[in-house]
Amino acid sequence: MRFPFRSLFALFLAVLVAGCGFHLRGAGSGDLPYKTMHIALPETAEVRIWLERYVKSSGNTEIVADAKSAEAVFQQLEDNRQKTILSVNAQGRVREYRLQLTYRFRVVNGKGQEIIAPNEIALSRDISFDDSNVLAKDIEEGLLWRDMNNDLVNQIMRRLSIIKPKDPDLEAD
Repeated sequence: MRFPFRSLFALFLAVLVAGCGFHLRGAGSGDLPYKTMHIALPETAEVRIWLERYVKSSGNTEIVADAKSAEAVFQQLEDNRQKTILSVNAQGRVREYRLQLTYRFRVVNGKGQEIIAPNEIALSRDISFDDSNVLAKDIEEGLLWRDMNNDLVNQIMRRLSIIKPKDPDLEAD
């Protein structure tokens, strides 16, 4: 009985990867240090909808409706979205646009004391433009905005799970 070299190599690689702490990006990255959380955004806000999904899928944090009873309150400070001209052709027509999203947030406790200082996330995507395919480019732009929203919420969740919250009652100021 001869043990094939490929099987031995695959076993070695699996042990090496498991031993170094490697895990996929989505696995375990959503563990938040809060038992209850309130998201201070309108019910129909796209960021709120996506953020609620991610928080609920993390498993250990419950979304509550009352900010006073929540251990952490997510507050949006700024949501700025811009579409600017990136380049023009020889005739002066737009060839490319840049989509920019700047988002600032912070986390406070039920008393309004700051737990996580304001954080800023800046995203940008470039999109080509063609006068003959306006409808297709409009759909492509919508997909890019949606992709940027998804990326934004992923970054928010990573920051919320990585940043260690401070206890505002222990601060000297």
